[in-house]
Amino acid sequence: MVAVGGGFAVGVVLRRLVAGLAAVVLVAEAAVLVLVHAVLGKTTSNQSMSIAGMDPNVMSVATYAMGAGIGAFLLLCAVLLAAAAVRDRAPGTFARVVLVTAAVTHGVLGALAVGLVGWGAFAVTMVILCLLVLTLMLYAAQGAAGEPAGGAPEGPGAPPAGFGELKPTNP
Repeated sequence: MVAVGGGFAVGVVLRRLVAGLAAVVLVAEAAVLVLVHAVLGKTTSNQSMSIAGMDPNVMSVATYAMGAGIGAFLLLCAVLLAAAAVRDRAPGTFARVVLVTAAVTHGVLGALAVGLVGWGAFAVTMVILCLLVLTLMLYAAQGAAGEPAGGAPEGPGAPPAGFGELKPTNP
Protein backbone atom coordinates (compact mmCIF):
# COMPACT_ATOMS: atom_id res chain seq x y z
CA MET A 1 0.00 0.00 0.00
CA VAL A 2 1.12 3.52 -0.67
CA ALA A 3 1.20 5.78 2.35
CA VAL A 4 -0.68 9.04 2.13
CA GLY A 5 -0.33 12.05 4.42
CA GLY A 6 -1.89 11.59 7.84
CA GLY A 7 -0.89 7.96 8.21
CA PHE A 8 -3.73 6.53 6.13
CA ALA A 9 -3.04 4.07 3.39
CA VAL A 10 -4.75 4.16 0.03
CA GLY A 11 -6.15 0.64 0.60
CA VAL A 12 -7.90 1.69 3.82
CA VAL A 13 -9.47 4.73 2.19
CA LEU A 14 -10.53 2.74 -0.87
CA ARG A 15 -12.05 -0.09 1.21
CA ARG A 16 -14.04 2.32 3.34
CA LEU A 17 -15.15 4.41 0.37
CA VAL A 18 -16.35 1.42 -1.66
CA ALA A 19 -18.13 -0.19 1.31
CA GLY A 20 -19.80 3.10 2.26
CA LEU A 21 -20.84 3.82 -1.32
CA ALA A 22 -22.24 0.31 -1.68
CA ALA A 23 -24.25 0.80 1.53
CA VAL A 24 -25.73 4.07 0.27
CA VAL A 25 -26.57 2.56 -3.12
CA LEU A 26 -28.26 -0.44 -1.49
CA VAL A 27 -30.40 1.85 0.69
CA ALA A 28 -31.49 3.74 -2.43
CA GLU A 29 -32.20 0.47 -4.24
CA ALA A 30 -34.24 -0.79 -1.28
CA ALA A 31 -36.34 2.39 -1.30
CA VAL A 32 -36.96 2.16 -5.05
CA LEU A 33 -37.91 -1.53 -4.93
CA VAL A 34 -40.26 -1.04 -1.98
CA LEU A 35 -41.94 1.82 -3.86
CA VAL A 36 -42.25 -0.27 -7.05
CA HIS A 37 -43.78 -3.17 -5.12
CA ALA A 38 -46.20 -0.80 -3.35
CA VAL A 39 -47.37 0.56 -6.70
CA LEU A 40 -47.69 -2.95 -8.15
CA GLY A 41 -49.61 -4.16 -5.09
CA LYS A 42 -51.98 -1.21 -5.24
CA THR A 43 -52.51 -1.70 -8.99
CA THR A 44 -53.21 -5.40 -8.49
CA SER A 45 -55.70 -4.59 -5.75
CA ASN A 46 -57.47 -1.81 -7.68
CA GLN A 47 -57.89 -3.82 -10.88
CA SER A 48 -58.77 -7.10 -9.14
CA MET A 49 -56.14 -8.90 -11.20
CA SER A 50 -55.98 -12.66 -10.97
CA ILE A 51 -53.71 -15.31 -12.44
CA ALA A 52 -55.02 -18.87 -12.79
CA GLY A 53 -57.95 -18.17 -10.48
CA MET A 54 -55.88 -16.90 -7.52
CA ASP A 55 -57.57 -14.49 -5.16
CA PRO A 56 -56.64 -10.88 -6.07
CA ASN A 57 -56.21 -10.03 -2.39
CA VAL A 58 -53.64 -12.81 -2.00
CA MET A 59 -51.72 -11.49 -4.99
CA SER A 60 -51.80 -7.94 -3.66
CA VAL A 61 -50.65 -8.96 -0.17
CA ALA A 62 -47.94 -11.18 -1.66
CA THR A 63 -46.65 -8.25 -3.70
CA TYR A 64 -46.52 -6.03 -0.60
CA ALA A 65 -44.79 -8.81 1.36
CA MET A 66 -42.23 -9.37 -1.38
CA GLY A 67 -41.46 -5.66 -1.48
CA ALA A 68 -41.02 -5.56 2.28
CA GLY A 69 -38.86 -8.69 2.20
CA ILE A 70 -36.51 -7.49 -0.50
CA GLY A 71 -36.31 -4.06 1.11
CA ALA A 72 -35.39 -5.59 4.46
CA PHE A 73 -32.77 -7.83 2.83
CA LEU A 74 -31.15 -4.89 1.03
CA LEU A 75 -31.21 -2.80 4.21
CA LEU A 76 -29.53 -5.67 6.08
CA CYS A 77 -26.82 -5.74 3.40
CA ALA A 78 -26.43 -1.96 3.69
CA VAL A 79 -26.06 -2.16 7.48
CA LEU A 80 -23.44 -4.90 7.15
CA LEU A 81 -21.51 -2.85 4.59
CA ALA A 82 -21.76 0.32 6.67
CA ALA A 83 -20.45 -1.56 9.71
CA ALA A 84 -17.51 -2.84 7.67
CA ALA A 85 -16.81 0.68 6.40
CA VAL A 86 -16.97 2.30 9.84
CA ARG A 87 -14.86 -0.35 11.58
CA ASP A 88 -12.62 -1.04 8.56
CA ARG A 89 -12.71 -4.73 9.38
CA ALA A 90 -13.59 -7.63 7.15
CA PRO A 91 -17.20 -8.79 7.46
CA GLY A 92 -17.73 -11.96 9.46
CA THR A 93 -18.91 -15.26 8.04
CA PHE A 94 -22.64 -14.46 8.31
CA ALA A 95 -22.12 -11.04 6.70
CA ARG A 96 -20.07 -12.55 3.89
CA VAL A 97 -22.78 -15.13 3.17
CA VAL A 98 -25.43 -12.40 3.05
CA LEU A 99 -23.30 -10.18 0.80
CA VAL A 100 -22.40 -13.04 -1.56
CA THR A 101 -26.10 -13.92 -1.74
CA ALA A 102 -26.86 -10.31 -2.65
CA ALA A 103 -24.13 -10.33 -5.30
CA VAL A 104 -25.40 -13.56 -6.88
CA THR A 105 -28.96 -12.21 -6.80
CA HIS A 106 -27.86 -9.03 -8.56
CA GLY A 107 -26.02 -11.09 -11.18
CA VAL A 108 -29.11 -13.16 -11.94
CA LEU A 109 -31.40 -10.12 -11.92
CA GLY A 110 -28.98 -8.29 -14.20
CA ALA A 111 -29.15 -11.11 -16.72
CA LEU A 112 -32.95 -11.05 -16.59
CA ALA A 113 -33.08 -7.24 -16.73
CA VAL A 114 -31.51 -7.15 -20.19
CA GLY A 115 -34.41 -8.99 -21.75
CA LEU A 116 -37.24 -7.73 -19.57
CA VAL A 117 -36.38 -4.08 -18.91
CA GLY A 118 -33.43 -3.06 -21.06
CA TRP A 119 -29.76 -2.19 -20.98
CA GLY A 120 -30.18 0.71 -18.55
CA ALA A 121 -31.51 -1.58 -15.83
CA PHE A 122 -28.74 -4.06 -16.63
CA ALA A 123 -26.10 -1.34 -16.23
CA VAL A 124 -27.48 -0.21 -12.87
CA THR A 125 -27.68 -3.78 -11.60
CA MET A 126 -24.12 -4.49 -12.74
CA VAL A 127 -22.80 -1.36 -11.01
CA ILE A 128 -24.34 -2.59 -7.77
CA LEU A 129 -22.91 -6.07 -8.38
CA CYS A 130 -19.47 -4.55 -8.97
CA LEU A 131 -19.66 -2.56 -5.73
CA LEU A 132 -20.61 -5.68 -3.78
CA VAL A 133 -17.89 -7.84 -5.32
CA LEU A 134 -15.26 -5.10 -5.00
CA THR A 135 -16.11 -4.69 -1.32
CA LEU A 136 -15.79 -8.43 -0.75
CA MET A 137 -12.50 -8.55 -2.66
CA LEU A 138 -10.97 -5.55 -0.91
CA TYR A 139 -11.79 -6.98 2.50
CA ALA A 140 -10.61 -10.44 1.42
CA ALA A 141 -7.05 -9.09 1.51
CA GLN A 142 -7.30 -8.97 5.28
CA GLY A 143 -8.36 -11.64 7.74
CA ALA A 144 -11.53 -11.67 9.80
CA ALA A 145 -9.62 -10.09 12.70
CA GLY A 146 -8.62 -7.13 10.55
CA GLU A 147 -5.07 -8.37 10.07
CA PRO A 148 -3.47 -9.06 6.70
CA ALA A 149 -4.36 -12.46 5.33
CA GLY A 150 -1.91 -14.79 3.75
CA GLY A 151 -0.78 -16.57 6.86
CA ALA A 152 2.92 -15.91 6.33
CA PRO A 153 4.69 -17.53 9.26
CA GLU A 154 6.88 -15.36 11.42
CA GLY A 155 9.66 -16.26 13.78
CA PRO A 156 13.23 -17.58 13.71
CA GLY A 157 12.49 -20.60 11.45
CA ALA A 158 10.25 -18.75 9.00
CA PRO A 159 11.26 -18.62 5.35
CA PRO A 160 12.29 -15.23 3.97
CA ALA A 161 9.65 -12.94 2.52
CA GLY A 162 8.82 -13.87 -1.03
CA PHE A 163 9.35 -17.58 -0.47
CA GLY A 164 7.32 -19.53 -2.99
CA GLU A 165 6.67 -16.60 -5.30
CA LEU A 166 7.64 -16.69 -8.94
CA LYS A 167 10.49 -14.31 -9.62
CA PRO A 168 12.06 -13.40 -12.94
CA THR A 169 15.54 -14.68 -13.51
CA ASN A 170 18.48 -12.58 -14.58
CA PRO A 171 19.78 -13.31 -18.08
